[in-house]
Amino acid sequence: MRKSCMLLYMSILFGALSAQQEDKMQWFADAKLGIFIHWGIYAVDGTDESWAFYNNKVPYEQYMSQLSRFSAARYQPQEWADWIAESGARYAVLTAKHHDGVALWNTHQLHTAAKSPLSIPQLSPAKRDVLTPFIQTIKQKGLKAGVYYSILDWSHPDYTGFRKDSARYSIQQDPARWKRFQAFNQAQLRELMEEQNPDLWWFDGGWEHSAEEWNAREIREMLLNKNNNAIINERLTDNGDYGTPEQNFPIVRPKEKHWELCMTTNDNWGFQYKDKNWKTPKEIITIFADVVANGGNLLLDIGPMEDGTIPQEQVNILKELGRWNKKHEEAIFNTVPGLSSGHFYGPSTLSKDSMSLYLFLPGNATGAIEVKGILNSVKSAEIVGASKICSTKVVGKISWSAKPGLLFIDIPSDPRFTDPMMTVVKLSFSEPIKIYSGTGGL
Repeated sequence: MRKSCMLLYMSILFGALSAQQEDKMQWFADAKLGIFIHWGIYAVDGTDESWAFYNNKVPYEQYMSQLSRFSAARYQPQEWADWIAESGARYAVLTAKHHDGVALWNTHQLHTAAKSPLSIPQLSPAKRDVLTPFIQTIKQKGLKAGVYYSILDWSHPDYTGFRKDSARYSIQQDPARWKRFQAFNQAQLRELMEEQNPDLWWFDGGWEHSAEEWNAREIREMLLNKNNNAIINERLTDNGDYGTPEQNFPIVRPKEKHWELCMTTNDNWGFQYKDKNWKTPKEIITIFADVVANGGNLLLDIGPMEDGTIPQEQVNILKELGRWNKKHEEAIFNTVPGLSSGHFYGPSTLSKDSMSLYLFLPGNATGAIEVKGILNSVKSAEIVGASKICSTKVVGKISWSAKPGLLFIDIPSDPRFTDPMMTVVKLSFSEPIKIYSGTGGL
């Protein structure tokens, strides 16, 4: 009897915790779009962020010399926040510290015997905290603010790693040294926790050690004790709330219920002079629609120059994405994934009440499009943002069979109604949509 009561209690407890977790994750699930910002000393020479010295592309001393030339002379956090809001993004994440160990905020933590903290305010011509004003401005905009933090630090003398072909020591050889680094790491996180209180923690670098070695569970508990509603990505060695596939679009939906595709606007995270391989706004929008239709978010990256200027190509992407998002807002934000594979050849989403289905079509698509397996009668088919009703036709429906026919929707060729980036059609129903997924037949 006592055992069954305990099992019941645990079931109720875990159910309550699960419900609380889902409530916390709801804003993230509804947000759909965030903007990632990689900004650091690597923008000075336009080199790989941290990886340049780790992979022996440049000497460590040459890489770190960029610190003395990082000016932030044209940095305007209000302008950044305005463009992010204009894009339609609901949150933004800035790199507070990358793997090179250079902090963007006024950290008080020393790299062991160093005379000054390794930070932009202390050691660069900028002479100021460039993280705090951005976080404050993003929150004032009503957006969620995220902080990127690398838990590894290749510059710290008490960290185990340095370059890909060399290491300082192993934890087993010198556990006291590792404990000093753990204390440093947690002290920096406490600073960010107290000063910024982010809505989202975006960790990176966890692959070099285990969760136990990082004290990942302890870090998570420390952060949530400050803000129980904060969410954490899974790169805190599996102690997070959502998955983060990177760059390549997943063919199969990630296993995590909540996930986010982080992707660059060209081929690099940070600013690089030679990288002109910009993704077009149309390509970004196509990727975004695919992500949302698969139940994920897109964290789209921009890389400002060292002086704080955002390249015009990235500004244009944010503006074009914003124009499209504003026009098609109802089909994207606060929606859930739509039809499964085989019903429609393209992305789709559903309103939360399942009374509206949104179909995403290639830009300026015209003619008949086909949808399979809808058991409901369509009340109306309308092009979103154009107030244009489309004609529909059902073929192959046998009167005495419960199986649905094929739905064809006629998209007009008039460019006044279609969108050059991606056209969205809304199907409305009188009751929640019902889908047939059988093998056909009588």
